[in-house]
Amino acid sequence: MPAPRPALTLSLLNGEYAVCRLSPAEPLPHWATEGEFWTVSRTAEELSVLCAAEQVPDAVQCQAGWAALKLQGPFPFDVTGILVSVLEPLRQADIGIFAVSTFDTDYVLVPQERLTGALSALEQAGHRVESRE
Repeated sequence: MPAPRPALTLSLLNGEYAVCRLSPAEPLPHWATEGEFWTVSRTAEELSVLCAAEQVPDAVQCQAGWAALKLQGPFPFDVTGILVSVLEPLRQADIGIFAVSTFDTDYVLVPQERLTGALSALEQAGHRVESRE
């Protein structure tokens, strides 16, 4: 029998977020490192930026329209099932996600047009979602 999934508290971050793709050789743009929440990943294939949608220049390839949920951590590295306890209800509700992990916690982004359904699915799974003022 699988272990019960933990009930978590999540915070809804303010604003709309965008996921951007830049050339892997491009320097880190100044607009990418401003605001409450942003993250950057560089691989041999791309430079990915997640930041507030309003900061992204028009010419940049991106997908905007994301709402960000922060899982209230920190979570020790040896604890399992934290992220899946959030992702599984969203999968069952057929809501796509973009996930980001930090040292202390995880962030799950959902399409803004599906936010109401996402919040409902999470609450039905036993999670609590708080709005950030």
